Amino acid sequence: MKANRTMTREKAMTVLYQIFLYKKNNINYNINDVINEIISNIDIEERKKIDPEFLSNLVNGVIDNLEEIDKNIYKYLENWSIERLGLTDQAIIRISVYELIYTDTPNLVCINEAIELAKKYSDEKVAKMINGVLDKIYHEREDNE
Repeated sequence: MKANRTMTREKAMTVLYQIFLYKKNNINYNINDVINEIISNIDIEERKKIDPEFLSNLVNGVIDNLEEIDKNIYKYLENWSIERLGLTDQAIIRISVYELIYTDTPNLVCINEAIELAKKYSDEKVAKMINGVLDKIYHEREDNE
């Protein structure tokens, strides 16, 4: 069975949500333990669809580059703050910004995947805000190339 990147991004969102929750409550954690815990709680058929390397790269990439990712987000947030967003929304936007800046995932895929996750797990206002921020980061990067 072929790994599904959309499903893997969704699991990365879940892992990051958990990590952000631990951070918020000053609870110690190990990234690999959190990943393994999330993966072990899904059924075997779904687990086969997860790309463990891609999952680890997304989660570690976001955590390792969080400050730079947040700087890029803050540049384009209008009347919002990252802290105002729910932890799920924070995970979604940070994953997509990480992918836009640090990976060779096509830009439109990064943006579309984020919007789909936001539509599924958040409300319309947040989905529009995420779309706006990602679009501006995308265009800034295009202009600089």
